[in-house]
Amino acid sequence: MNFFEVIQPNINKLTKSEYSLLDYVVKNLTDVQHKSIREVSAECFVSTTTFLRFVRKIGFSGYSEFSTVIKYTVLNNKDYNKTSVTFTQKQSKYRNEYLKNLEETVRVLDERKLLQICKKLSLNPKLFFYAKGLSKNTTSYIEYLYTLNDFIVVTPHNHEQRQWAYRNIKKDDLIFIFDYTGEDKELIQIIQKIKTQTSYSSIISITGANNNTIQNLSDINLYLFTDEITIQGVEMTSNVSMIIIMELLLYQYWEYKDLNKPSIDSIIN
Repeated sequence: MNFFEVIQPNINKLTKSEYSLLDYVVKNLTDVQHKSIREVSAECFVSTTTFLRFVRKIGFSGYSEFSTVIKYTVLNNKDYNKTSVTFTQKQSKYRNEYLKNLEETVRVLDERKLLQICKKLSLNPKLFFYAKGLSKNTTSYIEYLYTLNDFIVVTPHNHEQRQWAYRNIKKDDLIFIFDYTGEDKELIQIIQKIKTQTSYSSIISITGANNNTIQNLSDINLYLFTDEITIQGVEMTSNVSMIIIMELLLYQYWEYKDLNKPSIDSIIN
């Protein structure tokens, strides 16, 4: 039994506060599996009764089943990660795991966060895309998509450009940070400069689902699932989940423009 398969039919039933609990659990699966309901409740600043009600609402009979399924999910992910770099498992299994990562990325994508971003996109801001390594190449495609939709996109391509591009950020502009680990020191430094030396609309990060520094520094965090792969010292981690998120955000924006804004605001708030 997989944690994400259990919760998927119930995600849309959650309130905003309950989704915050889910957000915490997903980003801390490895830690949550070893903690009691009292410990997890305390870290989420809710009562054990509230957390147990949440656990049942997302599809589990109680905390014991909730904890057991998380342990099973984390164990399976670890087993996959140990072999994925060398590709010793059958390709059919690799394809299945690849699809699971994409499905889980879409399943936990919070519509309310997308709508918050869409509201900001409707102000026609300039978009700043910060990324390094393989993610930087991925943003070229994303930049192309958003440019076709009349957005001005700034994508610094090297260290010097990344260090100085923030000086052109204005108060309505959106900053997107793409970093799977969420711990890149240069990107963290840039975020800190943006937060202290500029006026901006929002910092939006797309990172892995682990609890990380970039996520915590961001105003809005969208997280993805993928498996880190390095071949002969070269990063080959798939960026498809990142593309999926940015494509779905764009599709949501198209829909947003045709919807009644007051009803959208009521969903967000």
